[in-house]
Amino acid sequence: MPRTRPLVVVGDTLLDTDVEGQADRLAPDAPAPVLDVTEEHNRPGGAGLAATLAGTFPPDAADRPEIVLITALGRSRSDQTVRDMLSSRVRLLELPLRGSVPVKTRLCAEGRPLLRVDRGGGTVGAVTEEVRTALAGAHTVLVSDYGRGVAARLRAELAVLAGHTQVVWDPHPRGEPPVPGARLVTPNAAEAMALCSGEYPETDGDGLHGHGWRGAALASVWRSAAVAVTLGRRGAVLACPGDEAPLYFPALQEADGDPCGAGDCFAATAARALADGALPEEATHEAVRLSGGFVAAGGVRNPALWGGVPSTPPPAPPVTRTDDARALAAAVRARGGTVVATGGCFDLLHAGHVGMLQNARRTGDCLIVCLNSDVSVRRLKGEGRPITPEADRVSVLAGLDCVDAIAVFDENTPERLLRELRPHVWVKGGDYGTERLPEAATLEEWGGRVLLLPYLDGRSTTALARRAADHHGTVRSLGLDGLEQSS
Repeated sequence: MPRTRPLVVVGDTLLDTDVEGQADRLAPDAPAPVLDVTEEHNRPGGAGLAATLAGTFPPDAADRPEIVLITALGRSRSDQTVRDMLSSRVRLLELPLRGSVPVKTRLCAEGRPLLRVDRGGGTVGAVTEEVRTALAGAHTVLVSDYGRGVAARLRAELAVLAGHTQVVWDPHPRGEPPVPGARLVTPNAAEAMALCSGEYPETDGDGLHGHGWRGAALASVWRSAAVAVTLGRRGAVLACPGDEAPLYFPALQEADGDPCGAGDCFAATAARALADGALPEEATHEAVRLSGGFVAAGGVRNPALWGGVPSTPPPAPPVTRTDDARALAAAVRARGGTVVATGGCFDLLHAGHVGMLQNARRTGDCLIVCLNSDVSVRRLKGEGRPITPEADRVSVLAGLDCVDAIAVFDENTPERLLRELRPHVWVKGGDYGTERLPEAATLEEWGGRVLLLPYLDGRSTTALARRAADHHGTVRSLGLDGLEQSS
């Protein structure tokens, strides 16, 4: 994006305080733990944290946009603490606040929260011309709404802005609904459930299908281009209005750290990605990746976050493999695990395939690939296909750590094989769009679900084959056949 046009963050800034200590005894006058305090840490929260992260992530960015934070601050000591922490990180534009910045204090014993104390708050004052000018000059706007009044005060300006500027809205059940036309809205699972409560029937509870359904319903109500429902360590579901098969983005690694601030990291990263020209699918993928890394590296407690670049998260653990797909599926089901299956020709395996298979594996406890046989590929694709024979395609897929087993079928579609495997989840690449997949009705026989995962790489076997054919024709026309064969 043009670096002369800033990313503007709008919303409620908080002061987050962690009081750290040890609690190894109870008070003599009540059954309450006694916290022996050893240290205390302050940091910006809410929109202040989102703005800080928007200027920090991704850690390996070559250059960074100017970050402008529009928020409300008062005149108390807590407000001045926030100003001092943000002044070197963002350009701060203040709305007047009658009262004081909200303060959230967490009492933590050995890193685990015992109690949170909230205080402060006030009434947001009038919008200034400086704020209006900053909004008008924004390339992308992130609204970090904590329901404290800033988004409500600026709603009219934001509604106009959404007609021609990318707006990312991180909502709160006590806050404002997103303005129509928002490019991306990022509620977490609990917020999406609360926002749908009383208006929509419960569907699939805490399952991926239910989260996707709620995301699509909220996108329709809010008239937003897309809604990404964040699921913590499970990743995120991206839905557009009316979607029957939303895209699922699994987390790229286990992240068992303090999740405080992960939602702000997700929204800030998505806004940065959109500002740099990404599609919502690409922005969601990047946000899942970096917010998971943020938590794995220590989250808001990571000292490197406030002094520079966060550390790299640990790699994902290795997977277990087997050659018997049917036995694997039965064993995983027997121990209460989730069987995931996907299918296709996988002729000339490319980066789009690999990314989809890696993500598919992360959605459950095993991944079985249902592979079209040579006869099936030829019937579907015509003479000359497959380019790679069945035995070689099996060998290549078996070499991927994310593939646990492979089962070959001769029919056009794998319904018969699926009835033998009975997977909980059937994954297909997102290039199928919202078309009704022929396998969907089969999965419904035992309560299975269809998930679409995006081909973010944008490659295809047909395109690769065409380029190879064009290259071969060029070689022959130049009389270089022998040279190519010897190289």
